[in-house]
Amino acid sequence: MKKSRLMVLMHRDLVPKSGAKRSELDVDRCPWITELDVITALKKRGHEVLPLGIYGDLKPIRDAIEEFKPHATFNLLEEFDGEALFDQNVVSYLELLRQPYTGCNPRGLILARDKALAKKVLNYHRIKTPAFAEFPLWAGIKIPKELPYPCIVKCQMEEASLGISRSSVVRSKDKLIDRVNWIHDKLGYHAIAEEFIEGRELYVGVYGHQRLSTLPVWEVAFDKVLEPGKEIYTRMAKWNPDYRARKGIKSGPAKLSPALEKKVLDICKRTYRALHLSGYARIDLRVTEQGEIYVIEANPNPNIGRDDEFAESASRKGIKYDDLVEKVVSLAYARSTIYND
Repeated sequence: MKKSRLMVLMHRDLVPKSGAKRSELDVDRCPWITELDVITALKKRGHEVLPLGIYGDLKPIRDAIEEFKPHATFNLLEEFDGEALFDQNVVSYLELLRQPYTGCNPRGLILARDKALAKKVLNYHRIKTPAFAEFPLWAGIKIPKELPYPCIVKCQMEEASLGISRSSVVRSKDKLIDRVNWIHDKLGYHAIAEEFIEGRELYVGVYGHQRLSTLPVWEVAFDKVLEPGKEIYTRMAKWNPDYRARKGIKSGPAKLSPALEKKVLDICKRTYRALHLSGYARIDLRVTEQGEIYVIEANPNPNIGRDDEFAESASRKGIKYDDLVEKVVSLAYARSTIYND
């Protein structure tokens, strides 16, 4: 790819320290390791890079575009002004400024971020997803009779397993009400309860626009528990090294039959298209012992650090990390060409 001027957009608290080197950091506890990985990869490929941290003001973006004149923006922003859902508005702003950007478009972000809305779209397209009920902050808690137990209660529009713990899995109406109230009162978010699917937890990276490519199917395994199919990927399971060691949590290539693998990849592509995703995304699934495949959720703009599942899966396919980051940038230019012709 031609060497470019690239602005890397991120939260103001996640701008890497000047001169920081990965080899000198505790990567498991460094909050801006992904940002450092991306910036380092882009510089190694010869691009001129401007890291830009923002919080609740769009003016620095416009100023940077006018002064630095980036050819494209690498979007690592996951929220704006403390609101996760506002990241879609920042992307819309980039579009208004005719600035090519990496990752997902506003429509895809809107559809995928709202777990209830995403499930409604998937149901329309006959893509299997767990039964669910939504509980807005402003409405009373009415439990549908047909909602099966056990079910898992989550924040409706947040990601990174926010609010998910072992207490999230409930087996009665009373426990469900308690957990919904906890999310409403303690976290201040809308809640969703969905049928808990016992089985294997799989991830699939998908990238592209009109033509889609998939990465090898990845699986999260709990090697030190008696019933791994009943485990959930809580915040502790994702981010706490001691907890991961205690549970024997590992992730790696999934061992699937060719027929099941083909079916999983096909469902992930259908999900990507149904939710109008673009750039790159990770589709999370559960597969039962009977081979039933359920899409749990879609994650546009998933973590793309060197040690994250997306990059590890790409490496399994033979895509080196720097090449992966470069591919994400090339998709930004490709999308700009597709939708501006």
